[in-house]
Amino acid sequence: MSEEIPDEAARDSGTRSGTYAELAALGPYGVRPGHALITMVEPHPGHEYAYNRWYEDDHYYAGAMAMPWMSAGRRWVATRELQELRYPEKSAIATPVGAGCYLSTYWVTEGRYDDHMKWTVGINKRLNRDGRVYQDRTHVFTAFQDHEATVYRDGAAGPRDFHALDHPYRGLVLEVIDAEGSEQRAELLEWLRSRHLPKRLSGSPAAMVTVFRPTPLPGDRMTYVKQVEGVDTRLTLLWFLQEDPRECWDEHFTGLDASVAESGLGRVELVAPFIPTVPGTDRYVDQLR
Repeated sequence: MSEEIPDEAARDSGTRSGTYAELAALGPYGVRPGHALITMVEPHPGHEYAYNRWYEDDHYYAGAMAMPWMSAGRRWVATRELQELRYPEKSAIATPVGAGCYLSTYWVTEGRYDDHMKWTVGINKRLNRDGRVYQDRTHVFTAFQDHEATVYRDGAAGPRDFHALDHPYRGLVLEVIDAEGSEQRAELLEWLRSRHLPKRLSGSPAAMVTVFRPTPLPGDRMTYVKQVEGVDTRLTLLWFLQEDPRECWDEHFTGLDASVAESGLGRVELVAPFIPTVPGTDRYVDQLR
């Protein structure tokens, strides 16, 4: 009888606690980031402060970190100065290329994508219904992605990819590459992993690069998030920097598009630098325009 009391209390409060105990005993529970949510968003002009406060004070937690199997998260910002470093000017990702001044990155436990998606669709429908979704923003580049590779500058030394969103990196570069076709993406990935990235990482301020491929969003996604493009051809790279990108841009991050073009395997659609936000503050909001 004593074991029934907590369950009854849980049912009364709507938490169904017994279900959580059952789910915790099932399925993968490693630490590897098998999947990611990468979302680049542009608050509408005049809504920058309100958007930042909504995302930091509510959505980052209720719409992301509180969900099952989302193991780490971090927000990044591109000031106007950083936006002006982006290329190529004609981008298939961002129009204009400076659009999307906030980037949020999250790791999802390997093997838990389907479980997480069930929850995230359900909670976002609830948040929207309860008026807790800020509408004055545009999703420039939002996709759940599957992990394909991580390339390290220093081999076994230093933080691993599962540490990347908690380690105090000073910057991040988002790079998006489209292969010439779906059959060429595997060849592009192998070239990146074995040749291009090790060469570019050597002696650079980037400690690692994680490589992902986008997955289609479910049909019951929120209507304000457009379906993912380039599912069969695209790769998304995250370069984690130990220096501010403005201090090392010219030497280390110009010409990435030319290198890919020379390989004949694809084309770079976006190279965009960011710095980390300072949680709980509005730092950098006045530098977005």
